Amino acid sequence: MTTVSNGVNVQALLDAREVLKGAPEAAQFTWRATSKWEDGVHSTTKIQNFFGLGQEQTHKTESVFDADHPEVFAAADNGITPIEYLLVGLASCLTAGVASVAQNRGIQLRSVEAVIEGEHDIRGILGVDSDVRNGYNDIKVTFKIDADASPQDIEALVAQSQKRSAVFDALANPTNITVAVS
Repeated sequence: MTTVSNGVNVQALLDAREVLKGAPEAAQFTWRATSKWEDGVHSTTKIQNFFGLGQEQTHKTESVFDADHPEVFAAADNGITPIEYLLVGLASCLTAGVASVAQNRGIQLRSVEAVIEGEHDIRGILGVDSDVRNGYNDIKVTFKIDADASPQDIEALVAQSQKRSAVFDALANPTNITVAVS
């Protein structure tokens, strides 16, 4: 039997799943981001700490993300738009899921590419038409996957990735959001 290596430690994930079955409180995570306005519509968001497994955790390094608007919106274009970050999150989550599911199912991947397009009518955010929603109207994800598997098995990989994706779920289903001023 050929060993499959997609770089995913599936055994650690399966072990964690078993442990968390008996300790659901440890599965409660709080992810955090801190955003600071820079100038115009440019902001910088930093991520380093989170809560999980019953205690504070720290990423190896702090990640910094610049968000802005493009010059066609009369902005400085110091980073991608906030709504594009949703596409980054969705692409990353679904792609990680494909790699994890493939590893677990013994499917060797050679390449995985996801192209994600979000259709967005900006008249909503500009206040041009109150009947136009502010967010995406439609998001399309197209995968191109080269793997030692049948087309049906590859489709099943993508379907399972979608089923388990936290970002897909957060975008496809209502999520409670509280906004406060301190």
